[in-house]
Amino acid sequence: MARKNKKKFLYLKWLLSIGIVSFIVFIGIYLAAGNGKMGIGDNLQEDTQSSKPDSSVMEPENPSNKEEISDKIERIYSLAKEGKTDYGTFVVGKTSHSEVTDILGEPSSKTDSNHSIYEDYPKRYITIGYQNDTVTDFRTMDEEVKKVHYNDIIQTLGKADQVSYYKDDSYNQIILSYDATPFYRLRWVLDKPDESNKNPSVDHTSLIINQENQEAEEQELGKSEDVSISAMSLEEKIGQLIIAGIDGTSVQELDKSLITDYHVGGFILYANNLVTRQQTHSLVSDLKEINKWNKLPLFISVDQEGGRISRLPEVENTPSSLVIGNKNDKEYAYRIGRKIGENVKSFGFNLDYAPVLDINSNPENPVIGDRSFGNNADIVHDMGIQVMKGIQAEKVISVVKHFPGHGDTVVDSHIQLPKVNKSLTQLQNLELIPFDYAINNGADVVMVAHILLPKLDKTYPASMSKAVITDLLRNQLHFDGVVITDDMTMGAIVDNFEIGEAAVDSILAGSDIILVAHDYTNIRTVIKSIKTAVENNIITEDRINESVERVMELKNNYLK
Repeated sequence: MARKNKKKFLYLKWLLSIGIVSFIVFIGIYLAAGNGKMGIGDNLQEDTQSSKPDSSVMEPENPSNKEEISDKIERIYSLAKEGKTDYGTFVVGKTSHSEVTDILGEPSSKTDSNHSIYEDYPKRYITIGYQNDTVTDFRTMDEEVKKVHYNDIIQTLGKADQVSYYKDDSYNQIILSYDATPFYRLRWVLDKPDESNKNPSVDHTSLIINQENQEAEEQELGKSEDVSISAMSLEEKIGQLIIAGIDGTSVQELDKSLITDYHVGGFILYANNLVTRQQTHSLVSDLKEINKWNKLPLFISVDQEGGRISRLPEVENTPSSLVIGNKNDKEYAYRIGRKIGENVKSFGFNLDYAPVLDINSNPENPVIGDRSFGNNADIVHDMGIQVMKGIQAEKVISVVKHFPGHGDTVVDSHIQLPKVNKSLTQLQNLELIPFDYAINNGADVVMVAHILLPKLDKTYPASMSKAVITDLLRNQLHFDGVVITDDMTMGAIVDNFEIGEAAVDSILAGSDIILVAHDYTNIRTVIKSIKTAVENNIITEDRINESVERVMELKNNYLK
């Protein structure tokens, strides 16, 4: 009986299993066939189709996203008008290499290309190009820039001012250039559109100085090579014989007048004009910008000797001449000269009143002291010439001073007129030795001191003396470069002579450039006095032309 009941139970269990399976199958068939519901096969088909974009059903780009892209383009373009990028600290055409490295540190790599140096900062997504230690190309390639596409640029900025192409083994690019200002050009660099990619994204932006304007500026810097003296007016010629000083830390109307009305050949700037690196860059750039319509570029000059005579702000000072002389190492002196030249050039200056070639032979001298390389002629000329060559190697004009020697004086010529009672033979045995060596080693400019040498000229100080400038410096030492006076507003001159007459006498004596470092009235007086002297045949125009030719040759050699 028990065995029979067990068989019956197993039979019922089998029937129940069959029923459950049948029910599940029935429900499955019903769901697969009923009311258009998606089946397994349909689901597979849908997944396959969804992996491919269908332009017929794609939604248009989010309008708010397009607005963000357009705003981004507008912002980049607006900043470009000021020579800036999102890295707003830097300004193309003004920021120096040292300013960049002060903030960003050393680059990860560096390359030379077409007279430019390019330095890469991949972690910051930027590459910076330099010419003459100034930023001239700022390239940005961050992810935000890469969100911009070809069509976005055209729709926002319109047709490009210039379209160019670049192709090599790795790239096939289109470059859309927009002139943000006459000075700045913004370039968008992308893959060249083709059938496979009609709307490529931006690879990088490049903010540069407008090439046409840059070429014009290069022509400006090379003007002295092309300008004929016969094409210059008398006023323009006289202006080239003047280096003037200004007041303040920015260009004022009277300063503009010196350039536009009087065509001065250059400016000297002092510590009170130079407060910060950025302010100094702006001041120098503004002076050059105002001068762009004149025929010749400007001398932009400074006293940067090292030691206590250092005018440039925010730079590591170089040692005094005495420290260099005590070391008595020619290679060291040359390196210091290059460093001085590099510092001067980094601010936009092109002329430095250094080195001092005076021999510090009188311990009571109140003005020279550690500005001299020492009390030994050999050390002074050895070290001085190396510093001069170092400065020149940086394409900065070096002015050797103070001819024929300010070392054996007990009076400061800034205050009074010093007197040196030495014969020509005595001078030749000491003071003249460094200057003679410098001239034979390529000195470009000699500054003549306000020192009275009664045994050479009883009436006029060296800076106004034909016996010193023409007979000694030109004829005996055979110097054919530019002669510049020390500042004519110093006490040695203005307390003993009328400044306009002193300037005329200096040119008659053989000077090429009159340095008038203070007071607009003094500068104007000097210019008008020289012009009147020419008009009255006191100075011949041929004499003016001689000096203008020397000035033009010097500018052509360095200012381009």
